[in-house]
Amino acid sequence: MSRLTGILFLMAVALIFGAATAQDQQQRGKEVYDYWCINCHGSFPGTPGTQALEVLYRGLKPADLEERTDLPAELVRLYVRTGVSIMPTFRKTEISDEDLEALTAYLAFDY
Repeated sequence: MSRLTGILFLMAVALIFGAATAQDQQQRGKEVYDYWCINCHGSFPGTPGTQALEVLYRGLKPADLEERTDLPAELVRLYVRTGVSIMPTFRKTEISDEDLEALTAYLAFDY
């Protein structure tokens, strides 16, 4: 195997591993969302976070967080750790830094 072929092979493996890791991160983020967030931010009736965002955005943006395409990663991290309006804060003992990164990968557009 030539040196160039070896380098190309390693790059392909890295891309495949990176895609699998990103997909795993997205899956873990969905699990975190379903455990901690969906009861307030789900798309079904009676979810206070979604209802509050409906009032705030008045149809200009989706109130369902899973439909949003404009959430910056830093904003997701900030709101999870500090809360906002009626949303409580989530400590690292509730949502670990690793789970927060997965959640951010799931929700944020710029992750």
